[in-house]
Amino acid sequence: MEKQKLNPTVVYILSVLGFLCCCIGGVGFIPSGIAFFMANSQLKKAAADPEGYEGMEGMNTAKIVALVVLIINVLYLLYTIYNIYTIGWDQIMEQWNQAIEQAQNQ
Repeated sequence: MEKQKLNPTVVYILSVLGFLCCCIGGVGFIPSGIAFFMANSQLKKAAADPEGYEGMEGMNTAKIVALVVLIINVLYLLYTIYNIYTIGWDQIMEQWNQAIEQAQNQ
């Protein structure tokens, strides 16, 4: 019987996309969460039949990368929510507009 190969490429792509979206208020938890659950489900399927799959080490590494990116995004999302709650949305937008004006003037 031929062994199936686990392909972690999609998990890595979603993890990198999630890391890049981290700067947008922690929204990257969506693609990184999807990547983590995809890797986890594929590893569970492979653990049920270890002789039928190869490439489990690469998928395990991809799962760890997705988990780290997911944790970073969740922490940044909580930080953003905390800032909105304590500072206020209007004050945050005013600071953002001032920073943009300063950058344009330089």
